[in-house]
Amino acid sequence: MAVAAYASLLSLTHVLDNVQHPVRRHQLHLDTDQIQSLQEKVEFLGFLELHSQRISPEMEDLAKRLAVVADEADDIIDFHVVNQLREKSQDQSLHMVALSSFCQDIDNIIEKLDSIMKKLMVVKEEWVDVQEQWPIVSVSVGSTALPSSDKNTMVGFDERLLQVVDELTRDEFDLQILPIVGMGGIGKTTLAQNAFDHPYIVNRFDIRIWFTISQQYSVREILLKYLINGKKIKASVADELDLAKLGECFHKLLFRKRYLIVLDDLWSIKAWEDFKVSFPDNRNGCRILVTTRLLDVARPLGFDNHYLTVNFLDEDKSWDLLCEKVFAQQSCPYPELEEIGREIAKGCRGLPLAIVIIGGLLSKSDRTREYWEFVEENVSSFVKSGDDESCLKILSLSYNSLPLHLKPCFLYMRVFPEDDTIKASKLIKLWISEGFLKPVEGKSLEEVAEEYLKDLTDRNLILISKWTRSGKIKICNIHDIIRELCFRESNKEHLIRVPKTQYISFPRRPEESHACFLCSHKLDRQNKIHLQQVFAEVASPSVCEACNNVYPNLNRLRWVKVFELVYNQSFTFPHHTKLRCLEVNDYRCHDEYWITGKLLLPSTISLLWNLQFLDVDLVYEFYDMLVVPSEVWEMPKLRHLKFDKLESLYFAYYSHLGNITFPTSLKKLDLSSCYIPWDKMTIIGSSLPNLEVFKLYDAASGKSGIQLKGNFFG
Repeated sequence: MAVAAYASLLSLTHVLDNVQHPVRRHQLHLDTDQIQSLQEKVEFLGFLELHSQRISPEMEDLAKRLAVVADEADDIIDFHVVNQLREKSQDQSLHMVALSSFCQDIDNIIEKLDSIMKKLMVVKEEWVDVQEQWPIVSVSVGSTALPSSDKNTMVGFDERLLQVVDELTRDEFDLQILPIVGMGGIGKTTLAQNAFDHPYIVNRFDIRIWFTISQQYSVREILLKYLINGKKIKASVADELDLAKLGECFHKLLFRKRYLIVLDDLWSIKAWEDFKVSFPDNRNGCRILVTTRLLDVARPLGFDNHYLTVNFLDEDKSWDLLCEKVFAQQSCPYPELEEIGREIAKGCRGLPLAIVIIGGLLSKSDRTREYWEFVEENVSSFVKSGDDESCLKILSLSYNSLPLHLKPCFLYMRVFPEDDTIKASKLIKLWISEGFLKPVEGKSLEEVAEEYLKDLTDRNLILISKWTRSGKIKICNIHDIIRELCFRESNKEHLIRVPKTQYISFPRRPEESHACFLCSHKLDRQNKIHLQQVFAEVASPSVCEACNNVYPNLNRLRWVKVFELVYNQSFTFPHHTKLRCLEVNDYRCHDEYWITGKLLLPSTISLLWNLQFLDVDLVYEFYDMLVVPSEVWEMPKLRHLKFDKLESLYFAYYSHLGNITFPTSLKKLDLSSCYIPWDKMTIIGSSLPNLEVFKLYDAASGKSGIQLKGNFFG
């Protein structure tokens, strides 16, 4: 529970920072000294960071209580803040009543935290004594391992790679299938990837396509994604194409071409039957490469029951691979570590994934014999367990040795579907939304997140699929077995307590809301449970009682993506919410309220007081203008505002522009047809030191000339 306690406390620090923001101090009635006292208590999370790797049962119990109290504090602050924001027009006497209630609740939280902290101090010395008996890995944020190649390491598989390339390039014209079979983590996908990218293969085939199938798959979605990404069809017509039409389109694309298709992670013959109708036999040497864990799948696919088996590495090749991952070379530069290092490699039982993960752990630790002996002792003990458990137990050693600040971010990877390709930008946004990132002076949260991600990839816990041109991680993924590790450890920690999917389609009218948005079960009006702490009553998705019992923490959703959000005069945004990121697809106005061609963003959006990311996709063909209320610019934590397809943005009440502070990181600003008085242009001033592009087009009104202050262009 130490990870859950740390994550809850860290998230609470972000909430407290928001409450104490200068903008909030003008909006809220609170006791600043009391809030500061609570902030100091919450910063006790540094103690957890120091003592998290060797914990006693007493620590587990106290950490569990700490997480509960931190979540309770989050709920209380959210309740009072939103009530004050909603009722800001009340008279002074009511404000004083609200303040008194707020202070009393915060005092109760402080008392609970004090009680827990005192008990933690009692057992502190015992923790220290225990920790002194064990080597501890301590790695600071931004530390790096020795440089190593970013390609998938093929140590120990050179002969197998040549065999695969030879099988794929034989002078046989019929369409042939080459299955590669082996257990999870044995290196099947790595072998297939290296063959797929081999220069001889690249030159031989006209088209090379990689499909990851997994246990849960959709032929239509897989084909559609490939055709859209390859610009073979337009996304705008995707809904009009059924599976038969997509299969026909894909078949035509391959016709008369010599193609290589990889079907990675195939779990059933049925999956093959579903796909094969789209693969023509052009009788020109086309090949299909299949990876699977199941011999019953591999055997019937191969020509004359032929298939390739990926075996465990022998002890020498295991040692070579470990050295490659730890030292970026196939030898050990520390003679005193070689003997114990070979024992560690042997303990991984020839499983490449286990060797790679342990290598990532050792590459980030001090190279002392004492610590390597600690690792060897644990790896050896895991070998005694059954085959199904030994790999996960070996991998858990790497997880347990992670610095505490990385554990919540790593465990969060479980929310992504199996074999999903993950955009680093989205992952970073999710980490920020969850409050998992500890602020570092002089760095943005995005920069901190990039360092966390780099650290996890250095440890081989997250895999890099694609880089940006500037050398940053663009696409990443996670191995199936590592994802299973995330599930196991996060369940122990009770860290991820909401469904992994938070995609919601609102009905066009409230009376149409008769189904659970999680399981689609039809609901009677009396049996509906509204997520009123997530959405307002007018636009509240309904949840059946069964799902509400399974997911009791739905009110803690941080990221929600909404489809078809329809605005009407009674529409309001949530009153009680923990939302940090809101994406709205297909935002439109109800027909009976569509008059002027203007689409309004409700002023109640300001009640999402922790909101950091707002992304709205407009139905642009129906509206000439989106009207953004002035309240949006009074949300100090809002760091990302995106309106897809936006052509015209109207700032309601430009007289309030004097209260707007543009982000100091702003590099480009266009003002067009907003007719701001010249004397109001001073809001731009010296507040934009990083501004590189500044465009004006009918942007000001009046007779006075403009005087821009500040260093705009460096």
